[in-house]
Amino acid sequence: MEVHRSTVCAPALTVAGRRAEARLVRRPGVPHFLLSESMRGRLPLLDVREKPDGQQRHGPPMHPRVPLAGRTVDSERVESERERAQAVKFWGYPRRNGAVGVRNHVLVFPTTVSASTVAVKINRALPETVCVTHPHGFGHLGEELEHMIRAMTGFCGNPNVAGVLLVGFNGELITPELVAEHLRDSGQVVETLSVRSAGGTTHATARGIEFAEKLLKEAAGSKRELVDVSELVMGTQCGGSDTLSALTANPALGLACDQLVSEGGTAIISEVAEMLGAEHILARRAASDEVANAIWEITAAKEASIKLMGVDVRGTEPGPGNIAGGLTTLEEKSLGAIRKGGTSSITQVVRYAERPSQTGLVIMDGPAHDVCSNTGMIASGAQLIAYTTGTGVPFGSPIAPVIKVSTNSAAYHEMREHLDVNAGVILDGDDSLRSVGEQICKEIIDVASGKLTRAEVLGHDEFAIHTLHPTI
Repeated sequence: MEVHRSTVCAPALTVAGRRAEARLVRRPGVPHFLLSESMRGRLPLLDVREKPDGQQRHGPPMHPRVPLAGRTVDSERVESERERAQAVKFWGYPRRNGAVGVRNHVLVFPTTVSASTVAVKINRALPETVCVTHPHGFGHLGEELEHMIRAMTGFCGNPNVAGVLLVGFNGELITPELVAEHLRDSGQVVETLSVRSAGGTTHATARGIEFAEKLLKEAAGSKRELVDVSELVMGTQCGGSDTLSALTANPALGLACDQLVSEGGTAIISEVAEMLGAEHILARRAASDEVANAIWEITAAKEASIKLMGVDVRGTEPGPGNIAGGLTTLEEKSLGAIRKGGTSSITQVVRYAERPSQTGLVIMDGPAHDVCSNTGMIASGAQLIAYTTGTGVPFGSPIAPVIKVSTNSAAYHEMREHLDVNAGVILDGDDSLRSVGEQICKEIIDVASGKLTRAEVLGHDEFAIHTLHPTI
């Protein structure tokens, strides 16, 4: 099997003012062009492999440690980068339980849908707080009940939350005290409020304002300190993917993930449905047989659950927006999607909203739904999210900054107010993959230290918990 260090790109591409010499590689219905030697290294590496039928395919690096831009790995350079990485720090909020936040929110959280109005009223009276609403809290059984409690507890216990006011009704399955018990065990500052015990909405709102003011006063005492970047947990997500996702934004984010992992931090990838067709590649990168088996199990379970609905995901993906962006098959979409996690070994597979016990690159068993996936990774402890997009999807999070990276310059200029980094400059020939990866790294540190993302400035605070089963 021969590996060609060439780059897949569009026909008649001009890079840095030079027209690329291209050679056509035939694939049923899809032309691919290989750049000449003079263009190599200008775009991310995609290995091109000889297939038994004489056709060639592009895919992820043959070995997880192959340099993405085709460069030779020099042991001295790796060692110098390792020494430099040890000095990387950011300004975060140390918590009394040992975690570090990148934001200092007081969260008003209803544990059941019937308490949502009171939670919103408290938030409106004290806009310095943040508040979410959701349709859950009733009718959850068995695995679904455990799943909901874990998601609520994890989200409220995220290091970005200095303190949380839990609001409930007092009669539902998931009560404030139930969630508070788990939070107190983890060292979170928490107050609870029952609408029923307070005597109704008006009295509960007044009492809740008192509780929230107390939490705000305590949070005001938290100050940023210089902490090691190894304290960071970053979730990664891609949405509105197009044919450039695998060429620009995802591999650039992958470089940033590799850098974070090399510095002792943690990166989380999810969207299991978008690992189908690429699960064998992820399994090869597992740090142990146990992790490899877990990867096979969650991908098989995801495909089986989709088939139970009478749908063949391999025949219905990619979606209309992906097709409009140039993607043709689920496998092509998945090969691009997994690149955002970089090339590090995968150290652990966790359930939705479960906190990793290992650092490094972690897979969370979560959905492809952007907001549900992000909520799960934040509940798993991610203090920030890095999100690549070909369309500039407008969303954020109530408690965690979402850094958005555009795959192409057209979307970046069209949706400028929503996007933080433009990886389209790689394809434009205005910058290199490595340089954009470094730009994302810098953005991560700056945002972790207090810089507001575009989503935060615009007030995007979308929140949704993934459901496993229908409620009764």
